[in-house]
Amino acid sequence: MTTATVSLPALRHRTTVVLLASQVLGGIGIGIGIAFATVVGARVGGDALGGLAATATVVGTALVAVPLTPLMSAWGRRPGLALAYLTGAAGAALTVLAALVSNYPLLLLGLTAFGGSSTASFQARFAAADLTPPDRRARAISLLVWATTIGAVLGPSLATPASRSVTAWGIPAAAGPFAWACAAFAAAAVIIAAGLRPDPLLTARALAPTTARSGSGSVWSGFRAVRATPMGRIALTTVAVVHTAMASVMSMTPLEMSHHGAGMDLIGLVVSAHVLGMYAFSPAMGWLADRVGRITAICVSVAFLAVAALLATTAGTSHTQSMAALFVLGLGWSAGLVAGSALLTDSVPAADRSAAQGLSDLVMSSAAALGTAVAGVVVAQAGYAWLNAAVILVLLCFAARTLRGRTAPATNADRTAA
Repeated sequence: MTTATVSLPALRHRTTVVLLASQVLGGIGIGIGIAFATVVGARVGGDALGGLAATATVVGTALVAVPLTPLMSAWGRRPGLALAYLTGAAGAALTVLAALVSNYPLLLLGLTAFGGSSTASFQARFAAADLTPPDRRARAISLLVWATTIGAVLGPSLATPASRSVTAWGIPAAAGPFAWACAAFAAAAVIIAAGLRPDPLLTARALAPTTARSGSGSVWSGFRAVRATPMGRIALTTVAVVHTAMASVMSMTPLEMSHHGAGMDLIGLVVSAHVLGMYAFSPAMGWLADRVGRITAICVSVAFLAVAALLATTAGTSHTQSMAALFVLGLGWSAGLVAGSALLTDSVPAADRSAAQGLSDLVMSSAAALGTAVAGVVVAQAGYAWLNAAVILVLLCFAARTLRGRTAPATNADRTAA
């Protein structure tokens, strides 16, 4: 199938349907795997090493983005997304094997490769925007983010049957979710490979034949493309700051709640409210970013995140307030991710977008991994309130810098995005 045999609106619709189907399957695999990475890590390596297992998945997301960026830039979304999902499937299979033989280094290798599934999930949102006009681009991105809700809700609920399904073969129950995740990722890869034709990225380039690629398609090429435009720099900083602020507060809130007497059931309910805020309302955030502009939506994101941090730090024994804080935190993340991703796509030439988008996911994942590590140290040394105060300070500085950057000399793409 080529652009000569199908209308552009029909191609957009087909691309969106394929991406949504893969996103749901991938989300289920990510949901059941991420939720139990610490559990399987503790089973194989002991409680002291359980947390490192979850960190490995975040590191893997960043690492897989590095080779995936030039691959997609050269060959399109289809091979890149399919390979990322297959990497996640291989990682899930290695995780099962590591649990079976009780080998912790092999487990970390498997969970690192498992992180490739998140790379595919993040990059799918950009694939949805390849063929979408600028005035609807944020809504297209937000629809893919929203699809993650299905996996985030269904995934953890499938953990019990997944655990039971493998014990007959002598596989530890903690590895069962990863066996199901392997199947889900493999199915997502098949859907991408079979259905994402013609490739949306290559088609978008074909529709802009006068645009020449400025680099090799590597992460470094993406950095040069982003650095060349003020709005591109704001977009990259947005996704990094928003994702790091969310991850830092979210990762430490369950621990703070446990210190105030909250049990696992209550903590799970609060985390569910957070996930709901992250994904369920993303279409509204996409509409907002398209309607009022990317920069305004980013400022709304910063406001949500700052209010969430303030609510969290003053919650104390009020677990209802903690739930409200994490829900608002999720809303702020959703608004910032959607608006920042759309702004990045708006701001760089079509030929350099995949490189810039790969850089975005690499920076976002790396910043969040560092942020959560620093958050743990801050809470241990100074307390939860100081963590939230630091997050608010960073957000306010970022907002001020963003508003100043808005007045910098702009390209045509910058003017459209703002």
